[in-house]
Parts: sequence; C-alpha cells; structure tokens
Amino acid sequence: MSFLSSFAVAVALAMDAFAVSVSSAASLRRVDAGHYFRMALAFGGFQAAMPVLGWALGLSVKSWMESWDHWIAFGLLLLVGLNMLREAFSGEEEERGGDPSRGAALLMLAVATSIDAMAVGLSFSMAGISVWMPSLVIGLVCAAFTAFGIKLGAVLGRSDLLGGKAAVLGAAVLIGIGVKILHEHGVF
Repeated sequence: MSFLSSFAVAVALAMDAFAVSVSSAASLRRVDAGHYFRMALAFGGFQAAMPVLGWALGLSVKSWMESWDHWIAFGLLLLVGLNMLREAFSGEEEERGGDPSRGAALLMLAVATSIDAMAVGLSFSMAGISVWMPSLVIGLVCAAFTAFGIKLGAVLGRSDLLGGKAAVLGAAVLIGIGVKILHEHGVF
C-alpha cells in the first residue's frame, strides 16, 4: 500500500477521534499539556494497534466482528455521552472536575474511536497487504488530528459561543458518532 493511500485511510479513520477530542476539550475548564499527551497517545496508539489486531485475527473472526463491532462502538460512545450529560445537568462535573483524558473514560473513547481501524486491518489481511507501515501512519495521523482537535476544543470551550454547555454539546457529538456508526452498518 502506498504512503498516499495509507495517509488517506489514516485521515478517514482519524475523523471520529478528532470530533471526540474537540468535544472533550471543549468540556474541560482548562486544557494543559497532559491532556494533549494522554489523548493523543491513547487515540493514536489505539488507532495504530487496532489494524494490527484486525490483521492478526484475519478471516477467522470476520463474521463475528462485522456483526458486533458497530454495537460495541455505539455502546461505548453512548455510555460516555450519557455520563457527560448526567454530569452536566447534575453539576457533578463542576464539583469533581470530570476529565475525559483520564481513566476509564479515556480508554472507552480510545477503543470506541478505533474499532473501525480493526476492520481496516482485517481488510488488509484479506487483501494480503502488509499492515506495519499503514498502521504507523494511521497512529501518527490520528495523534496529530487529536492534538489539533484538543486545541480547537479548548478555544471553543473558552468562548461564549457554547454558553457554558460544552459538555452537553460534547455528549451530543459522541452519541451522534455512535448513531452514525450504526447507520453506516445498515442498522437503520
């Protein structure tokens, strides 16, 4: 696979991570270097690892993965989105300072936004394409898009444009991405 083809696939795969990083950063009161590092590393790392995992699984689990991957991604995004809504309306986030760049929330977001990359790796396996160079490109591009998304989200979060409801917007984006994934897989 050529570098240009790998780059195009990487950009397409990075879009969900970009949208999630924008909405996550917009919901934070303050964004620091740790947010950039944790989110770019987690999102980029999972995006790089998942094609390798999909490639290694090969055809043996293709039908199972195709029948469940979209539901797993939707469930994780819905769970994080509903939790963000609960915190926004209960004021709990203000009290404890919810941070989507840490712990279980970060893990769920990284997995949910990279499941498509596993399917790409599976397609590489079926087509006899080496996974190593594309996976590296996918991870690096995703990390860069994530960092840019965090920067954009931080700017939006500080502006009055969102009227203090960045967490609600972020939750809507996450749930919307989950619904889009179900739609792309023909659920409705």
